[in-house]
Amino acid sequence: MNLTSQVAAGFEKQFGYRPLGVWSAPGRANLIGEHTDYNNGFVLPFGIDKRTYAAVAKREDNKIRVATSFSAELVEIELQDTKPEGLDWALYPLGVAWVMRQGLDSGFDLYLDSDVPVGAGLSSSAAVECSVALAINDIWNCGHSGQELALIGQKAENEVVGAPTGIMDQTASMLAQADSAVLIDCKSLETEVIELGFGAKDLVVAVIDTQVSHRHSDGGYKSRRDACELGATTMDVSSLRELNSADLPKAKSLLDDLTYRRVRHIITENDRVLDTVSALKSGELEKLGPLFAASHASMRDDFEISIPELDLAVETAVRTGAIASRMTGGGFGGAAIALIASDKLLELEEAVAKAFEEAGFGQPRVFAVSASAGAKREL
Repeated sequence: MNLTSQVAAGFEKQFGYRPLGVWSAPGRANLIGEHTDYNNGFVLPFGIDKRTYAAVAKREDNKIRVATSFSAELVEIELQDTKPEGLDWALYPLGVAWVMRQGLDSGFDLYLDSDVPVGAGLSSSAAVECSVALAINDIWNCGHSGQELALIGQKAENEVVGAPTGIMDQTASMLAQADSAVLIDCKSLETEVIELGFGAKDLVVAVIDTQVSHRHSDGGYKSRRDACELGATTMDVSSLRELNSADLPKAKSLLDDLTYRRVRHIITENDRVLDTVSALKSGELEKLGPLFAASHASMRDDFEISIPELDLAVETAVRTGAIASRMTGGGFGGAAIALIASDKLLELEEAVAKAFEEAGFGQPRVFAVSASAGAKREL
């Protein structure tokens, strides 16, 4: 049974009737551009072939009931102006409903299922938000564009869940296209679809999930964002997007060492995103290796969001023959990605498992992902 049928059956078992439809949205992997999104910079994510599925039906009253295959808990609230609080996983879908509440004339029943790994830096949260937002948009004929729905998902995560994330995850999940990445200018919100060309060269993107779970709502993410805002204020700009490499000497003279290193990561990472796009457009994939390596080093040393498991994953991938490798996602756990020949995937899996065991780390997971289409109606 595929996940579309599975989530429809789960809905019927939970609520006793068939859903009106099933919608899905992908998780995302970020090729390059980490923590640049909330600094109005550039990012280059792609939707992955692992998705969250939302089965939904309208109710006659104002009640919202939310269930999932991952929990026996059925969460039930009234559709109201009061912001939902303290509901753990249910805050993500309920946060979307709260943001979209003006367009709803009744409550709904919702059942979720997913094969997006949680806590792996693949944005399982955005996949939930975008599948639910698209379902609500379709059922109630709200008329929002894909970009508007991405902003709704971000607002839910910022204001209801309390995670100060940027717009990248939801934009990628809504607007992704097969075999492509999405270049997002997080200042203008302009997007450009960038063909990857990996398949033609028999390359896959391997995800090395350290299985060290992270949470964006924890303090590490917020302190990085605060440092970036301090850097922008001190440099008298509206965001770090307004700065470039020529501004680094001035930044070094004005900022304390920690804030300077946070700022330096953002400025240099923006350059690396644009250089990666140029390499992809020209088919010069060999240029990705140094760019990914510099990105990872910057996240490890300047932004300090890597962990020993991620560093070891990247080192092992390169040693096994990956063209390029770096940690991906918000950091403090999660996953690394490696661009590697498809016939080396098993060798990579074995090498990473051995390296982790020798280091005394927990067992990692290695799997390939392909660039997948964005949010859509399935049933």
